[in-house]
Amino acid sequence: MLSNKFRQLSLGIKRSPVFWSNVRYKAAYEGEGKTTVRVINQEQDLGLMIDSYATYGFRLNNGITVLGPLAIFSRTILSWQVRTSKDITEASLRFFKLLEPKIDLLIVGLETNERDTLNSVFRAAREAKLNVEILPTEHACSTFNFLNSEARSVAGALIPPLHIEINEDDMLRSKLHYENLYKKEIH
Repeated sequence: MLSNKFRQLSLGIKRSPVFWSNVRYKAAYEGEGKTTVRVINQEQDLGLMIDSYATYGFRLNNGITVLGPLAIFSRTILSWQVRTSKDITEASLRFFKLLEPKIDLLIVGLETNERDTLNSVFRAAREAKLNVEILPTEHACSTFNFLNSEARSVAGALIPPLHIEINEDDMLRSKLHYENLYKKEIH
């Protein structure tokens, strides 16, 4: 009995090839729902973003290199007058509270993961009555870029990392960048 039902079902499928043709030839990348990629650092309309960081400072998407710690906003950058994360106090964060329009979130990028330093920075931010996200500088850069690209009211207070781990992909990208740079004609 079960084999009869199965046979009838399989015969029904063979008789309607139209059902199969729609599914069989449709590719995943065609039509609605097509996957796209957008590199937000290359879109100047989205404001300032951090392209890269080094032990000496940061390079922004508009080509400017900022030496040392920086305070970054959607359209403005300032030098932040702290040397290390141990210099971050309520007074050094008070500036971010005075801004108009008010920022919803301050992303603090630290060069260290020491628990005592993290706690002291968190206490200073609480005393300044700021909403903060305290992250290593590497993660703070990408978090700032993402939130800024969504037009959130966000600021970054970033200290360059003490050391950077370089992988093969970084070296390849650097080599390709400089090869293209040297091949450009001088006008």
